[in-house]
Amino acid sequence: MPKDNSIKSVLIIGSGPIIIGQACEFDYSGSQAARSLREEGIEVILINSNPATIMTDPMMADKVYLLPLTVESIEQILQENNIDAVLPTMGGQTALNLCKEADELGIWEKYNCRMIGVDVAAIDTAEDREQFRQLMVKIGIAVAPSHVANSFLEGKEYAQQIGFPLVIRSSFTLGGSGGGFVHDKSELDEALKRGLEASPIHEVLVEKAVLGWKEYELELLRDINDNVVIICTVENLDPMGVHTGDSITVAPAMTLSDTAFQNMRNQAILMMRSLGNFAGGCNVQFALNPATEELIAVEINPRVSRSSALASKATGYPIAKIAAKLAIGYSLDELKNQITKTTSAYFEPALDYVIVKVPRWNFDKFKGANDTLGLQMKSVGEVMAIGRSFTEALQKACQSLENDALGLGYYGKSLMKGEHILEYIKTPKWDRIFRIKDALMQGITVKSIAQATGIDRWFLYQIQKICTIEKEIAHYHLETLPVDLLKEAKRNGFGDEQISKILQGNCTEDMVYEHRKALGIQRVYKMVDTCSAEFEAKTPYFYSSFEN
Repeated sequence: MPKDNSIKSVLIIGSGPIIIGQACEFDYSGSQAARSLREEGIEVILINSNPATIMTDPMMADKVYLLPLTVESIEQILQENNIDAVLPTMGGQTALNLCKEADELGIWEKYNCRMIGVDVAAIDTAEDREQFRQLMVKIGIAVAPSHVANSFLEGKEYAQQIGFPLVIRSSFTLGGSGGGFVHDKSELDEALKRGLEASPIHEVLVEKAVLGWKEYELELLRDINDNVVIICTVENLDPMGVHTGDSITVAPAMTLSDTAFQNMRNQAILMMRSLGNFAGGCNVQFALNPATEELIAVEINPRVSRSSALASKATGYPIAKIAAKLAIGYSLDELKNQITKTTSAYFEPALDYVIVKVPRWNFDKFKGANDTLGLQMKSVGEVMAIGRSFTEALQKACQSLENDALGLGYYGKSLMKGEHILEYIKTPKWDRIFRIKDALMQGITVKSIAQATGIDRWFLYQIQKICTIEKEIAHYHLETLPVDLLKEAKRNGFGDEQISKILQGNCTEDMVYEHRKALGIQRVYKMVDTCSAEFEAKTPYFYSSFEN
């Protein structure tokens, strides 16, 4: 179907202040959506309480309102403007909750303004834990044993029925706010109180914890004709138990069997279609038992998310831009020249490179904060790196963290040794990936580390490969370093300064740079083309690599 010409003006709701768990990804999405709609000649009115964003630049929208994100502000804007539709999916959970509240008060109906990109029923189903569980049971998708509680006593009763360990999840919250793990009775009371208080409807899900299972996230788009495409499949390096925003994530998924992937894909499409008839984007999270490949649905979010922004950059497929056009009536096959310049938007990206996202934390600025990672997101940002291999992308990401790391290592600093390191890495903390590398450098086996962390052995073998190259480099001075070894190091993400610290003798970053340059070992630049060169694609950005 072509564009709905009855929509001449759209209200976009922002996400409010940048806080832990809700950061610049929604500014990215909102800005994309505003530009996408204005391309279609639609008047864009935008509300956000945060002026320190790109979306609130006067160039982005026809009108920008810097007002509190409240129903009163929404009504004021609707009184002052003739608005045909509201797009709430670009402002995170804040925007969804505000739209739901306005709907309950009859605001949208009063001003003849319709919701696009999602509907209230979908918001309720996705965010209300009991409705979500019931829908999954109805469509035949497995979920963890759970009960919804609206009171402290209910929660305690259900906890005793399900047994420990448990996870407490608050309804209608973002970034895992109010959630947490309960390993025994002594932790239950506090966790229940915190979860109930965090939920705007005073509701929590008491759920059996599937600690140690693998976690995956799929980004989907659906159009008005019920066509669905999966834009990206993201794998968490950390197992279940660490919030996705605090986990190192990898795209495409690296350790999935084809049968498990096809099953996950089919279930994700079924879940999105079961939410309602809206056109737009959503993301689905799954947990997978690594021993049996049993799959359970964790949650579905009928909006763009933190992961959507990551997936857009990772694939070159502008999810928010296309989602906005789908919301005004276009179908995927009608959107020509939006991405590759040679195809429609009705395709699924194929990656011939690897993306690694590593979160950033600032625990040093929050004295007394608990630095153990769990269900509630604590990172204040993230870095994303692109490489031809996982090892290259991981090391490039670590070099970008601005925490004195040189690739996957802190050179010249004391290392944790012996049995202490195995005990330390059992608990997920911000530096666990570096400590895993330290453990492998000391000869601790992949099997032991896998048992301690629950991280898939494939990832650990890749880190071990980095360790093997590092140990080999340490045998040489710059003048005697074999050319093939230097090439291999560069292909696996070793920086010049990193190599200079590993080599024997007094060596500097500049010396390594000049030496490899003289040997003809230089960067090449490759396009993020979204389709693995299956057909010509013209996308606007590149990444560097040392591949031959």
